[in-house]
Amino acid sequence: MGTLSAAGNSFLRQHFSGVGRFRLRKPLHHIRTACLLAFGLLVAGTTEVHAQTAQTDVPSFAQNGTLTVCTNPTLPPMTFVKGSDASKPEGMDIDVARALAERWHATLSIIPMDFTGLFPSLGAQRCGMVISGIIQLPDREKNFDAVAYQDTALTVVARANTAPINSMADLSGKTIAVQSGTSYAARINRENEALTAAGKLPIIIQQYPTEDQVVQQVLIGRVFAFVSQDVELYFRQKQLHGKVRIILKPDYSDYRHFAIYLRKNAQDRTLVQNAISTLEQDGTLTAYRQKWSISSQTEQALTQDNSAPAFNWGAFFSALTSIAFLRGAFITLAVALLSHAIAIVISIPMAITLNGRGNSLLKAVLKTYVSVFRGAPTLLQLLFIWNALPQFFPIFREQWFTPFLATLVALSINESAYQVEINRSALSAVDGGQELAADALGMSRRQVYRYVIFPQALRIALPPTINDFISLLKTTSLASVISLQELLAITQVQVARTFEFTEYYAAALVYYLAMVFFFLFLQKRVERRFSWADRKKASANAS
Repeated sequence: MGTLSAAGNSFLRQHFSGVGRFRLRKPLHHIRTACLLAFGLLVAGTTEVHAQTAQTDVPSFAQNGTLTVCTNPTLPPMTFVKGSDASKPEGMDIDVARALAERWHATLSIIPMDFTGLFPSLGAQRCGMVISGIIQLPDREKNFDAVAYQDTALTVVARANTAPINSMADLSGKTIAVQSGTSYAARINRENEALTAAGKLPIIIQQYPTEDQVVQQVLIGRVFAFVSQDVELYFRQKQLHGKVRIILKPDYSDYRHFAIYLRKNAQDRTLVQNAISTLEQDGTLTAYRQKWSISSQTEQALTQDNSAPAFNWGAFFSALTSIAFLRGAFITLAVALLSHAIAIVISIPMAITLNGRGNSLLKAVLKTYVSVFRGAPTLLQLLFIWNALPQFFPIFREQWFTPFLATLVALSINESAYQVEINRSALSAVDGGQELAADALGMSRRQVYRYVIFPQALRIALPPTINDFISLLKTTSLASVISLQELLAITQVQVARTFEFTEYYAAALVYYLAMVFFFLFLQKRVERRFSWADRKKASANAS
């Protein structure tokens, strides 16, 4: 405003400093110009004020024009994959996120991932909000801000023929399934403290990575009941075919609301709270609840008996030929091939150094590298690179560091440690006398490795290398925890959507077996080729 006013004053001095001399020549023209200039300055100043005001209504994590949201799309109707495209989740949470993005004039970016990765990703600034049907709890609010947007209640669910119970104490000595990463286990442990103090058996807890696996444990009779939220059970009424029922709704004061979580920031929390209040007042949230059947009126339908086929062949063949499964299998194969190729490139110079003469400091460093990355669990390395690395190096928070790239780095480093030992043992297996003979013939060190050692070491190293690759192909399934949409992640998302466990897991099994059998066939062909070459060489020497 100050700059614009100065410009206006300059213009007025320039055009009206001699107005006394020309007042009879063009008085109307100068008056009209002055009025237009004043109006322009007023509009510009008002626009600037409105722009600044609008910017202050947007939380800091959305002021760059993009609202990035982390979600675990396995909890319908809050967040789940409705169709075959796992990259496009739907549900009430997604609708709320879209409404917030529209209110803040931002583009919505959704990052689907495993539940256990939601809060680490929020802390690492990979997303601005977490909205995934998560309970508002005081323990979580110690590290993150929370804004409630939907009422809910904790429920205990068992098979349809199970009688209702009166309290959590009636579960004494029984086995309960819960989803790992949720607060249900901590809640039950508090109940166990009271049971133990009363001299009763504690509740046995089994944790599973996804909600659909939790429900499956009850359906097959492995556990007595599972703990979940009422809104999910209302929505799953058709999928569960009347096989389960709610046997208890304990009244816990800290299990009454789903909340949006964001990093600690008082102003951001206020802005999100204001936005949610507006959506509630104008009926937007009510419309979303009706859209996704979030109502206690549907509870009675849980006990309806809708028989389901033992195996849905249509769902099986649909999954087997779906674009989503083909894409997931391609990503699995691409990650395995690329990471193993990088591991081989890394391991060869390391193996040569370890197989060389002397006991240098470099050897000690390489041995430490091999020991550390062979000893640490692959999943731990993957989670460290994805969630912990951005805490130390902010550059890894950027969009270029994708789940695919993080998986590639983690598996390449981990696999190189194993490949070093394979290559080192293959080099060591070559008879040392041949190396001495090559030296006696005046060969250079490079020629010795190229013509004498490498050809023989390759024949020794190739079978275990292919076998290690097959193992790596299956290890890629761990990447589902950091939201890489590989084959297993796609399968879990589809199972959570349909509750057709056997059909989708069977389809995934077909893909894995097809890939593994192909490389087993390739391994046999390679071994036969080397065996044939050895026999041919032996026959030539004999003759």
